[in-house]
Amino acid sequence: MNLESNLLHNDTLQEPFRAPPADEPILVIAGDVREMIKTIPDNTFQCAITSPPYWGVRDYGVKNQIGAEPNLEDYISDLVSIFSELRRTLKPDGTFWLNIGNTYTSGGRKWRQEDSKNKGRAMSYRPPTPPGLKKKDLIGVAWMLAMACQREGWYLRNDIIWYKPNCQPESVRDRLTVSHEYLFLFTKSERYYFDQKAIKEHTKNGNGKKNKRTVWSINTEPCPEAHFAVFPRALVRPCMLAGTKVNNLVFDPFYGAGTVGIVAKEFSRRCVGIEIKDEYIDIARKRTASVQRNIFSSVSQTPK
Repeated sequence: MNLESNLLHNDTLQEPFRAPPADEPILVIAGDVREMIKTIPDNTFQCAITSPPYWGVRDYGVKNQIGAEPNLEDYISDLVSIFSELRRTLKPDGTFWLNIGNTYTSGGRKWRQEDSKNKGRAMSYRPPTPPGLKKKDLIGVAWMLAMACQREGWYLRNDIIWYKPNCQPESVRDRLTVSHEYLFLFTKSERYYFDQKAIKEHTKNGNGKKNKRTVWSINTEPCPEAHFAVFPRALVRPCMLAGTKVNNLVFDPFYGAGTVGIVAKEFSRRCVGIEIKDEYIDIARKRTASVQRNIFSSVSQTPK
């Protein structure tokens, strides 16, 4: 069977949700995540891994797009509501891995032209400076969102620093170049599935292994079709290995160019994504079609 045959539009709200089978492991639901996530039953997914649009960073050209809210509080509220629905769809022992970065105030600028090195940088809008902040302020969006999710009911278990050795150069003269983002580990319950052994790191002397640390050095990953760096596979792999077993169902509510689906296929997991932009669904289909399953990951895992 064609492993990508389930990478199709499923934009009819009345159509019942059906999890993808093992021989067609990827399903992409086309539409607005705020509505489409409501069609997914409770306790469906073992793990969720995602990177939502960052506030005021990119213009996706979508009406009412998340990340373009004029008010920062509305952005936080939108995501907290989506993640509340996500928690409903997560199994009781499931994990949720959230990649999010901080941003700066726009300084009163209303738009931003494209960069020759980064075509995705162009924006037709810039959000106003949030109340209480000043021009050139660093907005702690990542932690604002993490704490709001914690207050809403999530267990916040780790803040992971994603260090980017090949970070985007910045021409700033009065601050440091930003070379990191955050990856937060949330859980639905106090006790949850977490395969520590699957992601242990080698010790410096090579004589053993140690628990994985909270600073991950991972290069960004270019995607020529999308004209911007995408969610890197190396960032997704530890999350998926720690949070799932073979054939488990993984969820990405902001599917984008399909990195979570690619890693799911690599490790013989199944994946459901939601994506509003048809162009990205097509990119995801092409990227996933070229991926081969890792034969070593197909070996049955002993339940813990």
